[in-house]
Amino acid sequence: MPENVPKPPPSSFRTMLLLLLLLLLTYSIYTSSIHSYLNISYGQLTEEIAKDNLESINISDYGQITGRLKTNATGTNLNFESYIVPGLIEKLNEALEEKNVKPNYIKQGSGFGQVILAWAPILLIVGFFWFFIRQMNSGGNKALSFGKSKAKLVRDKEKKTFEDVAGIDEAKEELMEIVEFLKEPQKFQRLGGKIPEGVLLLGPPGTGKTLLAQAVAGEANVPFFSISGSEFVEMFVGVGAARVRDLFEQGEKNAPCIIFIDEIDAVGRHRGAGLGGGHDEREQTLNQLLVEMDGFDGNRGVIIIAATNRPDVLDSALLRPGRFDRRVVVNRPDLKGRLGILQVHVKKVPLDSDVDLSVIARGTSGFVGADLANLINEAALNAARFNQKAVRMLDFEFAKDKVLMGTERRSMAVSNEEKRITSIHEAGHALLSVKLPNAEPLHKVTVMPRGMAMGLTLQLPIDDKHNYSEPYLKDQLAILYGGRIAEELLNKGVKTTGASNDFERATELARRMICEWGMGSSDLGPLTFGKPEEHTFLGRDIGRKQDYSEETAQRVDIEVKRLTNNEYNRAKDLLTENKVLLEKISNELFERETLTGEEVKKLLEIPTSS
Repeated sequence: MPENVPKPPPSSFRTMLLLLLLLLLTYSIYTSSIHSYLNISYGQLTEEIAKDNLESINISDYGQITGRLKTNATGTNLNFESYIVPGLIEKLNEALEEKNVKPNYIKQGSGFGQVILAWAPILLIVGFFWFFIRQMNSGGNKALSFGKSKAKLVRDKEKKTFEDVAGIDEAKEELMEIVEFLKEPQKFQRLGGKIPEGVLLLGPPGTGKTLLAQAVAGEANVPFFSISGSEFVEMFVGVGAARVRDLFEQGEKNAPCIIFIDEIDAVGRHRGAGLGGGHDEREQTLNQLLVEMDGFDGNRGVIIIAATNRPDVLDSALLRPGRFDRRVVVNRPDLKGRLGILQVHVKKVPLDSDVDLSVIARGTSGFVGADLANLINEAALNAARFNQKAVRMLDFEFAKDKVLMGTERRSMAVSNEEKRITSIHEAGHALLSVKLPNAEPLHKVTVMPRGMAMGLTLQLPIDDKHNYSEPYLKDQLAILYGGRIAEELLNKGVKTTGASNDFERATELARRMICEWGMGSSDLGPLTFGKPEEHTFLGRDIGRKQDYSEETAQRVDIEVKRLTNNEYNRAKDLLTENKVLLEKISNELFERETLTGEEVKKLLEIPTSS
């Protein structure tokens, strides 16, 4: 059998055995119903012999007697069955000789089948319960072993190395020291150093935290136990704490080793933030985890690596030195990092000669490792759909548009009037994206329904941005209002609901500029207004606490309205001056449905980068 094919579970043999016992029981019941023996005692048997009412008799050497009576006054059944103590067989033979009845002697071996049939019901019941209990404790059920850890031991074939990790070089460098600890612990203990108890990986979803932990285990060549934080907690009190103890017992038996806890915020949240108080099951689990990570046993060779994208909700006792000694931030990759990730993921993908990974990396700003892996997969699927031998650059463009804007809904019936209004709306966004000096470059504009939108204008930055200026944010506000303004200019002032999401985003952006970043208003000064309110029983970030007066709140509302009105008027003036160009883009969109940023610039006779 090949190594990658799992062996059949032993439960199949047990099932066949139970079926066999069930058949034997059925046969026993069937045969007993045919012969329908009358059970009589030894005393009754001697009385029937004395009456000369015995037609035939069978005697086995283990005490079973069967036979047939001549007549039966109590009923119609003449077949009988009885048992006798071996010491009384001689007296029975003497009584039979007096009546000239010759018994038929049966050896013990010939009655083995009858013994099996007699014990079949008991064996069936015992076998059923044995099978039931084994099934409850096998696989993922484990109904009778709640306190056992559900951690999975990663096998050699599943191990990763640092060659499989790209785009997070700084995080890899920090974790290389952990690898050295595991390989040569004496090197550091000789000088009084202590192996770190835990490493906490922080970062947005999809940046490669789990992959990084697997790579550490693969490089150190030590056992790697993987478990999710939610797998500790059950509805039964005390189960989570028992699983934590069992997990660390397994770790100590396999030391040195790595225990990886994914999404540790599921069990490591602030204590006192639940309705159960100190007796909450999750808090008991956390308390046990705290004890295990900083108990009396030091240098056990068990290193905890945990991952979370919500470090703000973790309990402070979990984050102190001695528990999680290291905190490694796994950020979104930059341009060089995205290129490295793409090179790792395309190793098994045949690429056409026109594919330039550096161009793809520049056009995917903000993508994390999981996004880039999905992008390559979508491109490969599109190439396979058309029976291509290699993945082309066109396939990557298709995949990028699908990931960023959603799947095209070509089957959606759109009237020409709706298509015309959508073209006008998106033309307003597109023209402002090209004309405003601080706006991100226009990537593509389309009136083809994608995802939940009837149309879409997509901007992509040239460089990675980590800080945003006030002029940039004001241009973003103006672009958001471009769709409604274009409708007012080219649709005879008739307004539609297409701008609802634009207004929502503009209002949120303007309020954050005023309340959080100190922009857009010189009257309020360099202050922040409002902070997240923490509810003890409902968790964190439920709402914002108003830490300012009602008078200040009115001034904030006035400043937000003034900022949005200024940008609305600025966008309206710019689109009014370029009304002819706006109509030109709108007509071209109506005819062609999709335009790239370069095509819009050519349409406006603006020099392109090419």
